[in-house]
Amino acid sequence: MVFIMNELLDLKPGMLVFEVGTGSGYHAATIAEAVAPSDISPGGWGHVYTFEIIPHLAFRAYKNLKKAGYLDRVTVICGDASKAFTLRIKADRIVITASSPKIPTWLCSFLKDNGILLSPVGPPSFLYPQKLVKLVNKKGKVDIEEYGYVSFVPLRGEAGW
Repeated sequence: MVFIMNELLDLKPGMLVFEVGTGSGYHAATIAEAVAPSDISPGGWGHVYTFEIIPHLAFRAYKNLKKAGYLDRVTVICGDASKAFTLRIKADRIVITASSPKIPTWLCSFLKDNGILLSPVGPPSFLYPQKLVKLVNKKGKVDIEEYGYVSFVPLRGEAGW
């Protein structure tokens, strides 16, 4: 699923990406390889800001990313991402790795023009279907596409379940 999501995000070197739901840090590392590949000059790198609400998961992800050598390309932030989006920077891409209760169109204001947001949307249960939803911000207008059924843990925090 990580690689399908990365493909749908259409990641390119130099992009700024917000990830909501760090988990182990693996997905953030794969995104970093696309937006800040180690075979180009750091001047052309993008960056990944990844948010994790569960402290012990954020700490474990930080340790994993440090051990794997990604801390120059990935920043781990422990906290509720829905409260952290007071950032004054806009992202090229936002990916949510936990199921949202509804399509998170409110996050589109944090996307650059032609930015992409990818999120699983649906009930917080593995018994009912969730859909993988892609939003493209086209100068304030949002295009929405669905990419089939998925199963993710529920999003926690103010904008979650």
